Parts: sequence; structure tokens; C-alpha cells
Amino acid sequence: MKETKEERFTRVAEKRINRVLESLRVLSNCSNRRMYSWSDEQLKKIWSTIDRELRSCKQSFENKKPNKFSF
Repeated sequence: MKETKEERFTRVAEKRINRVLESLRVLSNCSNRRMYSWSDEQLKKIWSTIDRELRSCKQSFENKKPNKFSF
């Protein structure tokens, strides 16, 4: 039987979400002050980048119309 779009979404999304979550867990290992040192500016850059990408991802799901080029 052919996989439906919803089934494919569930299968693919679960794997991708789990990779994102694991990457965040690994990133949190960098918070060990015994092993690493960082500045407030570096932290701001990290969190702003992650926040920007998360907002972009959310918008892509909320966007009903496909992006089209125009002048």
C-alpha cells in the first residue's frame, strides 16, 4: 500500500525533530564552564541565530501561499 502524505510527514518530521533536539542537547554540553569559555556576545549571537531560524521554520508552516517571485 502506498504511503499517504500524512504518513510520510509523520515519519520524516519525527526523525528531523529528534535530530534537532539531539543537536540542542549536544550544544548544551558547551555550557560546561570547566571545559569552555564564552562571552555574552557569543551567546547572544547563538540564541539570535537559533531564534531566527525557528521563526523562519514556523512561518513556512503558517504560510498558506507559496512564495512567488515578482518585481
